Amino acid sequence: MNNYVWGNQETQFFFQLTPEIVLDAIAELGLDVTGRCLTLNSMENRVYEIEVDSSEGFPNNAVVAKFYRPGRWSEEQIREEHQFLKELDDDEIPVIAPLSFSGETLFTLKNHKILYTLFPKKGGRAPDEMNKEQLEILGRMLARLHNVGSLKKSESRIQITPESFGLQNLNFLLENDYIPNHIKSDYQQVVEDICSSASPLFKDITNIRIHGDCHIGNIISRPDEGLFFIDFDDMLFGPAVQDIWLLTPGYDEYAINDRNTLIDSYETMRDFDHRELKLVEILRSLRFIHFSAWIAKRWEDPAFKIAFSHFGQPQYWEIQLNDLRRQKDLINKALNPTPSYY
Repeated sequence: MNNYVWGNQETQFFFQLTPEIVLDAIAELGLDVTGRCLTLNSMENRVYEIEVDSSEGFPNNAVVAKFYRPGRWSEEQIREEHQFLKELDDDEIPVIAPLSFSGETLFTLKNHKILYTLFPKKGGRAPDEMNKEQLEILGRMLARLHNVGSLKKSESRIQITPESFGLQNLNFLLENDYIPNHIKSDYQQVVEDICSSASPLFKDITNIRIHGDCHIGNIISRPDEGLFFIDFDDMLFGPAVQDIWLLTPGYDEYAINDRNTLIDSYETMRDFDHRELKLVEILRSLRFIHFSAWIAKRWEDPAFKIAFSHFGQPQYWEIQLNDLRRQKDLINKALNPTPSYY
């Protein structure tokens, strides 16, 4: 299994994609396109809403085309994402699975090394705030998702560990001189300390196929249909708690209560290993490191320079260092709680 988060090469960009190329690619699958091509918001991939003739029978007379960023995932890794979505859809778990044409869901753009897929267009919006009933529904849905995820091992997807999300990303940032010299050694030390504390805790944890990026922005609510999981692009092989803490990410008492509500509901459909709760702040720390390396890997993409203009500034890294120091303190307190005296 390839354990590096983005493969072994720099990711490439999408300058060669034009509306004409996109429309031709959809037409080659046998769809009658009208010529309307709307670019949708996506930093990682290129995503378009394509209008098709009403005779095609698609809801809203449209499909959504997703063109994968070259160099990020291998064909095998993308196919594993599609297979997971099919299994979830077959089990009637609310996800949006890719469309199949002649039994195929993944296609290659002619004369370009770009893979793409099509989804049905389904509207909806992310819930502004989850109430108790929604958290309970979501807990049961997530348990069912994890039940399917546990049925087989991942053959190609990344396993989230302190090595893959922590040390390998740290090495990339150091080797490519992204971290300012005046804090480089401190940043390296705090990441290494966190990973050293974390490694033993991952040894006896069960890894399954999970969503991987299961924050509230990847949940949509559809009228008369309820909640749906979307965007499995970051599907991982890892502990169940990764999906749970991202849905209830806060530090405060309210967030903890929400997390407990979600877990209580989760446990009506699937057992949860409560030892995994010790991983929450570690996983949050790994996400901080992952995020910085994610931007760095795409820094030559002009879209990233615009969206993350602060990334190259010393202040960005000073904030990152302070956040990781706080995380280190939280991890140490969780692993070494202060004794209570009565």
